[in-house]
Amino acid sequence: MRESTLWMLHLLAGAVMLTVLGIHFGVMHTGELFGIPRNEVLTFASVHARSGMTFYLVVYLILLAAALYHALYGLRSIIFELSLIRRARKAINFLLVLGGWCFFFYGAYVIISGYAG
Repeated sequence: MRESTLWMLHLLAGAVMLTVLGIHFGVMHTGELFGIPRNEVLTFASVHARSGMTFYLVVYLILLAAALYHALYGLRSIIFELSLIRRARKAINFLLVLGGWCFFFYGAYVIISGYAG
């Protein structure tokens, strides 16, 4: 992929994280906006009920993907500032992509296995 496309995906991942974290903060800190009494937002019953909603499953998966991409691309950018040879860059790209997929599949497994729906 071209570097400009990767950078745009990096910016998009940041925007997605802001949106998803906004939803998270909206539910956790002003639960009334979503029909959950504020004093019940963190009770076990409320957390368990949310874990069974497909909406939250999708939101958590999107947050996981966006955070991983944003973090790993940022790490890649920092490492590439070292003016490495082409072979080293290819190896770093490969390791970051492989690590990203491993983290994503493990995180998705954990999120989905906690899904009570």
